[in-house]
Amino acid sequence: MDRNTSVESIEAIREEISNNVGKNVKLKANVGRRKIYESTGIIEQAYSSIFLVRLDNESKGTVTFSYSDVLTKTVQLLYKN
Repeated sequence: MDRNTSVESIEAIREEISNNVGKNVKLKANVGRRKIYESTGIIEQAYSSIFLVRLDNESKGTVTFSYSDVLTKTVQLLYKN
């Protein structure tokens, strides 16, 4: 039963992120050893197992995360209005 709950949750996360492609987000990512990376950006693409966020910071790079990163709270997305 827990496995089905996880699958439904990942599906819900995927759908939510897909619906917000092109919108601004604040990103908080746990990068290990008690380090938290924070930035802002735009959700650029959403694929079947990953999504891309184009960063607004000085590097202007793109980062990729899986939906399970959001499920496990390794990555947190806060949508801006």
